[in-house]
Amino acid sequence: MRADSIQADERCALGAARCAAYRGRLGPGALVTLGIVLVLSGCSVRQYALNRASDALAGTGKSFASDDDPELIAEASPFGLKLMDSLLEQNPKHIGLLTAAARGYTQYTFAFVQQDAEMLEDTDIAAATEQLGRARNLYARARAYALRGLDVDHPGMSAALAKAPKDAVKPARKADVPLLYWSAAATGAWIGLSKDSPAAVSQLPSVEAQIDRALELDEAWDAGAIHTFLISYELNRPQRNGDPVARARAHFQRAVELSEGQQAAPYVALAESVCVSIQDRAEFERILKQAVAIDVNARPQWRLANVVMQQRARWLLSRTDQLFAE
Repeated sequence: MRADSIQADERCALGAARCAAYRGRLGPGALVTLGIVLVLSGCSVRQYALNRASDALAGTGKSFASDDDPELIAEASPFGLKLMDSLLEQNPKHIGLLTAAARGYTQYTFAFVQQDAEMLEDTDIAAATEQLGRARNLYARARAYALRGLDVDHPGMSAALAKAPKDAVKPARKADVPLLYWSAAATGAWIGLSKDSPAAVSQLPSVEAQIDRALELDEAWDAGAIHTFLISYELNRPQRNGDPVARARAHFQRAVELSEGQQAAPYVALAESVCVSIQDRAEFERILKQAVAIDVNARPQWRLANVVMQQRARWLLSRTDQLFAE
């Protein structure tokens, strides 16, 4: 609570108490007691209002997710994200809002900053480079919010992740899965755009520890989002025995199963990572056409994500000749 707000509550409480005492209704001891109660009441009422506002803002993602106009959401999102920033200054330990901020910044950056930058690379390298730098900074902000969220219930977890990540995530519970996922996603994306930074690359073990712990705690979370993440990650996982392509395909199958084939993201992830890696052009085209064929209205809660991923699928198809050797 800010000092000026506390002082205002104190002035109001003590003023009311003195007035009552002057009228003979309260004794000296009761005056002190009432002053304390009213100050505490002022604080609790303000915190209650902050929590209610934080809860409401944390739940706005559902209305965005069902929209079918990416440009509208791209224009509306910055205001909502900055509102979260402002509210978190006043309510810094609200886990719901920290999770929403981590999710919101990660999704906004991928859908409307990084993808735009990648599409610019063929025509305007300077503009693409500038956009990718912006994306890197926004992912870092998302990562910071996720780590702050983990520290609320597990003080010191973020610091421990930098030193001994596998041990750091052991105390995590099922309720922590959203924060583990968004921390891993934001950190992974940040590292992907910061490959020339040793400090960023050194955080790769924390990505592995968090996503593996999330998988262990709730592998079906968010209709297979963890498995979709792992489709691409398995090809870049350091020091893991076995065939990474086989592991990626297993995650793809599970992601499709959990989403009942109604999400485009697993198909795009498999095409962009596995198919390009093994240079299977026929499967690349077939999988992306499956992504484009998904009915975005069949599951309204995934409408925006599907529209965005179908746009990426079409863009990838347009670059087939660049991605595959003759």
